[in-house]
Amino acid sequence: MRTRFGIGRSGTTRAATLPLYQAIVARAREMHWYEAGAVPDTVDGRFDMVAGILTLVLLRLETAPEGPEPSARLTERFVDDMDGQLREIGIGDIIVGKHIGRMMSMLGGRLGAYRAGLAPGGDLEGALVRNVYRGEAPSPAALAHVASRLRQFHAALAATPVAAILAGMLP
Repeated sequence: MRTRFGIGRSGTTRAATLPLYQAIVARAREMHWYEAGAVPDTVDGRFDMVAGILTLVLLRLETAPEGPEPSARLTERFVDDMDGQLREIGIGDIIVGKHIGRMMSMLGGRLGAYRAGLAPGGDLEGALVRNVYRGEAPSPAALAHVASRLRQFHAALAATPVAAILAGMLP
C-alpha cells in the first residue's frame, strides 16, 4: 500500500534521482521516528521527516563539486511529489502553487536551521522543536532520539561517497 509522501504520481520523470528520493522517503518513514521520536504520524509529521532527511542529503550534496545539479533535480522531484500529494488529498489547482511555495520556503528554512544546528555548538534540538514538532517540544527522550539519529545520519552521509548517495545507497 502506498503511504502519504511516497513517490509522486507526476508524469515528469527524473530517473537519475528516483533511487535517491525513494531512499529518502523510506528513511523518513522508518517507524522509530514516530515511535521513539514521537514525531506525529500525520501528513504534517511525515512531511517534516521527508523534508528533514532531504535537507541532510542536500546539505551533504552542497559540499561536493558535483552536487549542485543533482541537488536541483532532487529538489524538483520533491516538488513533483508534494504537488501530487497535495492534489491527492484534495487541494485544487488554484491554490496548489501557494502550498508548494510554502513547502519550498519551509525546506529552505530547514536548510538554514539544520546547517546551523549541526555546526559545532549549534542548537539542533531547538531547530527540531521548531521544524519537526512545530513548537511543541516532545519528551526529552523523544527529542534526544531524533537529534541523535539525525546527527548520526549527518556524520554517516559525510563519510559516504557522493556517487553512492546519488545511487540511493544511504548510510
